[in-house]
Amino acid sequence: MSDQLQIRINGPPALPTLIYLPGVHGNWKLIGGFRCALNNRVRFVEISYPSTLTWSLDEHATAVVAALAEHGITRGWLLGESFSSQVVWIILARNKFLVEGLILAGGFVRHPWRWAVRLAQRFFSDFSFSVLSRVFCAYAWVTPFRFRRSPGTYLEIRDFIAGLTPRDFQSFRHRLDLIIQNDPRSIARQATLPIYALTGFFDPVVPWLWVRRWLRKNCPALREYKIIGRADHNVLGTAPEAAAEQILRWMVH
Repeated sequence: MSDQLQIRINGPPALPTLIYLPGVHGNWKLIGGFRCALNNRVRFVEISYPSTLTWSLDEHATAVVAALAEHGITRGWLLGESFSSQVVWIILARNKFLVEGLILAGGFVRHPWRWAVRLAQRFFSDFSFSVLSRVFCAYAWVTPFRFRRSPGTYLEIRDFIAGLTPRDFQSFRHRLDLIIQNDPRSIARQATLPIYALTGFFDPVVPWLWVRRWLRKNCPALREYKIIGRADHNVLGTAPEAAAEQILRWMVH
C-alpha cells in the first residue's frame, strides 16, 4: 500500500456525495458488497489510509479533507465505519469541510469498553506475524457463512487477508491506540447537523447498547439509531443491501 492516503470516486458530481472512511483495517478492500448495493444512486467516494504508525487522528482528518479538496469535493455525507467514527468527529469539529450529514456504521463517540480495545491491542502485540496470519486465515474459512448474502465480500476478505503484512498488523495496533486516547464527546454534544447510526445486532466489538444510550441522552443531533438484526459489527459487509437502503433513505430525508 502507498504511504499516502488514497481516494477513489464512483459516480458523477451531480449525484449526492457519500464519503466512506474505513474501519481499523484502514482501506476499501472490504466494501465491495455495499458499493454494489448502492447501485450508482450516489457519488460514492472511498478512502484508504496508509499503514501509518505515527499519524494522529488530526492527521487522518487533515489528509481526508485535503484529498477531497484536491478532487473538488467540498461537501457531502460522511460515513465513518468503526475506527473512522473517531476521524469524522474531528472533521466535523474543524468545520473546514461542509458536512451535510454524519453516519456512523458500527461507530461510537468514546468507546465504552476501552479495556476491550486494550485487550485487542495486546492480541496484535503479543503474537508473531505467523500466528496472527494463521488466526486471520482461520477467520477467512468461516466468512462464506457470515457473508452468504454478499459473496463478493467473502472474496474481498480472502484477498485482503492474503495480502496482509507485518506492517499492516502494526498499523491496526496503532489505530486501536488512537481509539483509546480519543474522547470526542464534547463534539457530539455540540453537533447540530443530522447524525445517524447503524450497526448489526451481533456486535461484540462496539457494544451498541451503551453507544445508543449515550447518543440518545447526550447528542441532540441524533436523528435515528438503526439496528440491523442479522448483521454484526461489519454491518456494511454482512448486510450490504439493508445498510445501503437505510443510508439512502437518510440521505434523501
